[in-house]
Amino acid sequence: MGSRKKQMADAIKEAKKQVAFAKLNNCPTSPRKMRLVADLVRGEKVENALNILKFNQKEASGRLEKLLLSAIANWQAKNEDADIESAELFVKEIRVDGGSMLKRLRPAPQGRAHRIRKRSNHVTLVVGANNNTQS
Repeated sequence: MGSRKKQMADAIKEAKKQVAFAKLNNCPTSPRKMRLVADLVRGEKVENALNILKFNQKEASGRLEKLLLSAIANWQAKNEDADIESAELFVKEIRVDGGSMLKRLRPAPQGRAHRIRKRSNHVTLVVGANNNTQS
């Protein structure tokens, strides 16, 4: 491996060390409802985001709180020597995508049927460390 290629690989490895993510697949909530809660914590510091999710009354907030704790644990596993408080973790990215749909039929008047779509979603949460204060 050339010296420039090795330097670039080391730089990418260090950048990836500052970021951790967690995924929640096939969550049985509609993506629209999940996005309402996800928008509340996007870009927030981790402590603030946990407080927002803990005291929010929506069902999706409980699932996102658990996902955020998982992302923090993933970051801690990557950076065993680092301290969470000094790293100033924040929610770098949170993405809610539509998942698979369960299609059901509901009886309607005059022998007809209406299709009910039970939606699910996939959530990807990325937690990053703020390097500006450590410089």
